[in-house]
This record gives sequence, structure tokens and C-alpha cells, in this order.
Amino acid sequence: MTPSPSLLRRAARLACATAMLFVASAAIPAIAPSAAAPDFTLRTMNGPNMRLAEQRGRVVMVNFWATWCGPCRQEMPQLDRLYQKYKASGFVLLGVNVDDDTRKAADVAGKLGVSFPVLLDTDKAVSKLYDLSTMPSTVLIDREGKVRYVHRGYLTGYEDNYDKQIRELLK
Repeated sequence: MTPSPSLLRRAARLACATAMLFVASAAIPAIAPSAAAPDFTLRTMNGPNMRLAEQRGRVVMVNFWATWCGPCRQEMPQLDRLYQKYKASGFVLLGVNVDDDTRKAADVAGKLGVSFPVLLDTDKAVSKLYDLSTMPSTVLIDREGKVRYVHRGYLTGYEDNYDKQIRELLK
């Protein structure tokens, strides 16, 4: 039995509407300014777990990075300077590494002199939660746990903008 033309048109419209809904929902980022930052718990490079919700009351920068990412390696020393500058004022920087090989992450972090906590997202669950599409990606979270700024990628000079935003959130 051959479907009627009207049935085929309805099926085509439904398929088109479904595809449009899928594309529209894919364009909505998982995180956006003013939204609550999705909570997570990850193991640190040094062993113990850290939970984002436990940082409430502090300004938190979450920086997603990978050892294979050149801009990530370029940005890490800049981020460490910001961490050193503001950590006594209630600023926390969490470097979330997405590599499968935790030894590589430890090696690169050591070579770059990173002093902030490096968390390990080997199963990429947190990366998916934060809808990573670019490396590095950086999220600034206010003292109430709300996302205030989202940065995708890194170019020399971005740290000046980070500095300004951190100072604003620490006030």
C-alpha cells in the first residue's frame, strides 16, 4: 500500500520541524551568563576530590585545557599569575584538564609551573556538562555560583580582560 500524498506531506513537515527543533536546541549553550554554574566534583592531580559547590562565596575561574592545545599552554602561565595575584582576596582558579593520560597533564602543568589546582576530567563528563566546543574555554563564576563570563579560545591579551572581570567580581 502506497501512502497518500497528504500523509507524505505531513510526514515531511514533521521531519522538518523535528530537524529545526534539534538544530535550535543544539545552538543553545549549556552554560550562559546569569545561569547557575553546573556543579561537579573531580579528582585533583594531587589526589583529593574538589567540588565546585564547595567554592561558593569565592570568585571561581574554571579553565578547561588540554596538553595538545597550544593556546592552552600559552595561557597557563598568565592564569597562574592571576591566581597568585588574587587568591588571597577570595579568588579560586580550577584548571580542568580533559586529557585521557593524566601523566601528560601532570608533566605539562609541572613544566609550566602551575600552582593552582588541576582537576582531571578524563571521562569528559564535566566538559560535556559545560558544552565545550573550543579549547581552551574559561568560565568566570561569581560568589553566588552564577556564571558571569564565558570565554572561548585564547589570544595574547585575554588575561587583561580576565583581570578586569576578576576585580569586578571580587568587589
